[in-house]
Amino acid sequence: MFEEFDGPLVHVADRDIYEGATDLIDHFGTAADIEAAARADACREQGNIYLFARWRQIERLIPVLVSEEAIGTLH
Repeated sequence: MFEEFDGPLVHVADRDIYEGATDLIDHFGTAADIEAAARADACREQGNIYLFARWRQIERLIPVLVSEEAIGTLH
């Protein structure tokens, strides 16, 4: 499974970022973050900075979503 999350909290810009991350987790399982990184790299190579940034946000969100520990403040 995924490594334990130990990074900073992640900003979710909009619902599309969340849905993109959950879709990758559903389709790629433990390799979801690797797939997001590959997609970000491909967008960067094509010069599409908007999609590059989107895929990087998704890449950072995936470990948060798959972590079994509580992250951040609990209310």
